[in-house]
Amino acid sequence: MKQKQKSTKSPVKRAISLLYLIAGVACATLGLRGFLIPTHLIDGGVTGISMLCAATSGLNMSVWLVAINLPFIVLGYMQVGKSFGLKCGLAIIALALAVSLVHIPTFTHDRLLSAVFGGVFLGAGIGLSIRGGGVLDGTEIFALLTGRKLGATVGSIILVINIVIFTAAAFILSIESALYSMLTYFAASKTVDFLLYGLEAYNGMMIFSQKSDKIREALISDLGRGVTIFKGRGGFSAADQDILFCVLTRLEVLKAKAIVNEIDKTAFVVLQQINDVQGGIVKRTGHLISG
Repeated sequence: MKQKQKSTKSPVKRAISLLYLIAGVACATLGLRGFLIPTHLIDGGVTGISMLCAATSGLNMSVWLVAINLPFIVLGYMQVGKSFGLKCGLAIIALALAVSLVHIPTFTHDRLLSAVFGGVFLGAGIGLSIRGGGVLDGTEIFALLTGRKLGATVGSIILVINIVIFTAAAFILSIESALYSMLTYFAASKTVDFLLYGLEAYNGMMIFSQKSDKIREALISDLGRGVTIFKGRGGFSAADQDILFCVLTRLEVLKAKAIVNEIDKTAFVVLQQINDVQGGIVKRTGHLISG
């Protein structure tokens, strides 16, 4: 007899996810009702399409928000998972109801302030919702699933979609509104990045040097960072050499470069952005080093 698989998510984690979703809906509602809707500005993605449809049809934006997102919610439910689909559906319906029913006074009629702060609050809502395991905009689901088939990145697909949206906004609203709306999208995307990755966005540094031992010791003692050693061989010289790999925050990169440059000015350094780090010991704790 088959036993039902128990959820591995603890009640505390479920509660935290729910709080993230609630906070996300609240922030997005604040951005839309307090800044963007009163000044006739839009964002990118499904939210922007919904606002344009509301402007041209006279039908409430909330109706469009649910109707346009519905196919993406179903896609997320079928392709990503039941829990994800349900969270997305509940978050989007909650946002639609909040935008329609909750009264928020207009904070400013200045379009520049509205574009920036509306984008910040909307981006905060999207970022918090993603942290809660859902989304407030179906564009990300569409881009993720389409990107797999077309071999394109999620970012490039979203960019193409938003170019179409802002071009349409220039004709439907005005060129000025479209330009301000692009500023809204920029502020929102940067806020999402900040909430998901923070100020301490990680970078991977690979160091190729004949003085790798001294550099390794300096990175460990001066920065307190774990260092991994790969065994490599020079393509031209065919000589064996150690390759150092270190995970650093954005704020530590310059100091690490200075350390490397002080020990070996001829060292070859490669930097790459890392979106997330999980497991292991990235930073030194007491006298324990792991990399």
